[in-house]
Amino acid sequence: MDKGNLFGDAYQPDQIARRVESMGVAKARADALTLLVLAVLAGAFISLGALFFTMVVTDSSLGFGVTRLLGGLSFCLGLVLVVIGGAELFTGNNLLAMAWASQLISTRGVLRNWGLVYLGNVIGCLGTVMLVVWADIASLGGGAVGETALQIVRAKADLPLSEAFARGILCNVLVCLAVWLAMGGHSVTDKILALLLPISAFVTLGFEHSIANWFFLPLGLVLDEQGTVTLTASLSNLVVVSAGNIVGGTLLVAGVYWLAYLRNPDKPEDRPS
Repeated sequence: MDKGNLFGDAYQPDQIARRVESMGVAKARADALTLLVLAVLAGAFISLGALFFTMVVTDSSLGFGVTRLLGGLSFCLGLVLVVIGGAELFTGNNLLAMAWASQLISTRGVLRNWGLVYLGNVIGCLGTVMLVVWADIASLGGGAVGETALQIVRAKADLPLSEAFARGILCNVLVCLAVWLAMGGHSVTDKILALLLPISAFVTLGFEHSIANWFFLPLGLVLDEQGTVTLTASLSNLVVVSAGNIVGGTLLVAGVYWLAYLRNPDKPEDRPS
């Protein structure tokens, strides 16, 4: 450990790049059951953040921007639980592309991780939807929470696919940057503070997060007694947003930082173990 880090200074960007690369190797080599269990947790954590967001923005009279900001800060609960509590989130795991570009892990290893983690995230989201419906959270506020959830889902389902794709790209740029910044911290406080602005920004700005949408859209389908939200529109959103998330995380964050810090191979002894 260098002197700066000994006294709690943040890791420098080149050091973060090495840490992210090493993290990618560990995640690619993790056993399937561990990945799946931690991914289910992440899906549940993101769902709780999404539910918190829904509650906070319901019946707010603070104005559009301020309400969205407060909702975004509330949504940060999900990523704080993922990063601090320890869980596997598909969008953040797009950073595995750095270890792949350095030829430390195979394409098969990356796809195995993404597939297991995405599956686990979906299971965690759908399980949380079941619990939320069972608990009748939608009835809170005289049914206002349920109506807000439906408004959110209708907006997502009606979003043109090209816009959903672009919002998916922008979303995961900020999510992966949040993970990147958190990797630069040493304490729990450092990591939480690093997450707050990027995550609250993507929510405030209306960007699209595929795993959060696996909570919002199924919940909306259950609550939508009039059938205004279709399964086809929901699945189309999920597919396009997932693709956008991959582009944003792999190319615009992992790819750019790999080019900046990792494109020149070091001596073997300088590589993270």
